This record gives sequence, structure tokens and C-alpha cells, in this order.
Amino acid sequence: MRPFIYQTHPQRIVFRAGALATLGAEADTLHARKLLVLCTPQQRDLAERAAEVLGARCAGIFDGAVMHVPVEQARLARARASELGADAVVAIGGGSTIGLGKAIALESDLPIVAVPTTYAGSEMTPIYGLTEGGLKRTGRDARVLPRTVVYDPDLTLGLPVAMSVTSGINAIAHAAEGLYAGDRTPVSDWMCREGIAALGRALPVIATAGGERDSAELRAARGDALYGAWLCGAVLGSATVGLHHKLCHTLGGSYNLPHAETHTIVLPHALAYNAPAAPQAMAAIAAALGRPHASGPQAVFDLAASLGAAVALRDIGMREEDLDRACELALQAQYPNPRPLAHREVRQLLDDAFHGQRPG
Repeated sequence: MRPFIYQTHPQRIVFRAGALATLGAEADTLHARKLLVLCTPQQRDLAERAAEVLGARCAGIFDGAVMHVPVEQARLARARASELGADAVVAIGGGSTIGLGKAIALESDLPIVAVPTTYAGSEMTPIYGLTEGGLKRTGRDARVLPRTVVYDPDLTLGLPVAMSVTSGINAIAHAAEGLYAGDRTPVSDWMCREGIAALGRALPVIATAGGERDSAELRAARGDALYGAWLCGAVLGSATVGLHHKLCHTLGGSYNLPHAETHTIVLPHALAYNAPAAPQAMAAIAAALGRPHASGPQAVFDLAASLGAAVALRDIGMREEDLDRACELALQAQYPNPRPLAHREVRQLLDDAFHGQRPG
């Protein structure tokens, strides 16, 4: 057994269908009396459902969550929470909304109740991100870790198929990098394999369901996907990440590319870059996805392509003339990665991702 240190985080996890109805009881657990509900403009209806459950505990709704958490929106949300005298926030939605909750907590210490409706995994981590002047800054701070996470698979039944697929592969990315993290542990290794496998089972079922939203098989798959996302998010919260996440933060923050789609496209190529230095991790990824005869990078690429996801950066708004600058930004600071970072090879990685080449 190799030596390791595993740091647990103080969180309460509620996982069951219909769990949104427990929101008031969870607020009582935190002794919270005035909760500000956060959401994107598109999820206002869902935020109003949460407000209805909270009743008199709801201080108001702020529906200004935006992808990559622009610092301007963070300031507006902080001011709104202060103005209403909120003593906690409810972040209901995906990574953008939970990220906004973290931006409030970073300066106010307000506890967060996270209600994820995608598979982003942000709810399980003390990692925050803020975008200012075209650059995304990330950090770790225990204050931003949601105190309570309410997982309700029913809230994901309406998640569009395309978003479900890319959000799920985004979650797989957390676990894939966790398998070669320098600070991984036997606990995180198990969570990686189990989380990837759960998503690998669930996403094809979700993708083939079409417009159907309420079959027993689909409900089971939605539950599996949310379970997998929980485990993959827990990995992201306990282990360091490498080249893949750095590239995605750079591309998303500097070029405003959609978060989950960027992760989906970049992941096979970042894995291919690191494969020579992490062969056991690659074998574990392929096995967890039920593709033991493929390489890990190919297994991820083939999963995304088979489910109809975009596999080329050019298809989600990236310009070829920006690849050189993106490479420079991603390599400005050194960070842990199993294979040393080399400019020419990383630039080739970006070119392969831009054109959607299947890893060889």
C-alpha cells in the first residue's frame, strides 16, 4: 500500500428523487433564516420552485448567474445578498450558478446550499473561478465549499440530451485527471473508477431516450449519471488537476467558449498527451468505460462522438488564429502534470483538438 493523505471535507449530502422538497429542512440544519436563491435567467422557474419550498425563509431571487463567473456579476450578487440581509445562499443549477454562490461565499462566508441540475461537479469542491479582463483566475478556499448538497435526479429529467452528454463528460474529466494526480489516494482511485463507470453506463441511455422524459429506464440512468457526477466532483475536490483543466480554464475564460463542450473536446487530447507518463490511468479509464481494448484517450473520444457531441474546437467558436496565444496563456505558470509541459507538444494538442482528430 502506497503512503497517502486523504483530507475529508465537512459536507452534508442529500441524494434522492424529490429531494428539493427537503430544502426548508436543510436550511434549518444550517440555522439559516434568510436565503438568497441564485440561478441563471433561463432557470428562473426552477428558482421560484425552490423559493416556494423555502417559503418565508426565502430572502429573494438573483437570476444573474453567467458562465465563467464574470467578476462584475459576482459584485452584483454580493451586493444583493448584503442588501437583503441574507445569511445563506441556495445555488440551484449548474456550474455557473454554483460558481456564483462561491464568489459570494469567498468574501462573505455565507454558507451555500447547492442544488445541482447538471453533472458539473462544482458543488463538491472548494475550487472557485472568477473571470476578469478576459482571464479566468481559479483558486481553492474552504469557505466556498457548499455546506449542503441536495441531489435530486428529478431535476435533471428535463436537461437537454446534448447538455447532458457534455456535462457528463465534463464530470468524467475530473475523475480522469484524478487517476494520475500526484496526490491521489486509494479512496480517490475508487471514486474515479466508479464515477466514470456510472456515467459511461448512463449517458448512452440518456442520449438514446430522445424526447422521452419519464420512463423507468431513463429515471434510473439520470440517477446513475448524478451519482457518477457526485463521485467525480468529489475527486476534483480532493486531488489536484493538471493540463486538461488548465487548458479548459484558459479556453473558456479567455475565449468565452462553452464550459462543458470545451471539456468534452479537449479531454481525449489532454489524455493522449499524458498517456506515456500514466499508462495505468489510461487503462483504468478505458476499462471503466467498457472499452478495455481501446486506449483511454480513444475510449473518451469515441464515447463523445457516438453520443453526438462536438469533437472539434472549431465547431464551438474557437478561431485557429487564437491557438498560439491560447498555448502561451496555458503555459504561463507551471502546475502539476504527469508529463512535463512542452510548448511544441501542447500546441500540437490544441491543433488536434481544433480539428477534432481522433487520438492515435
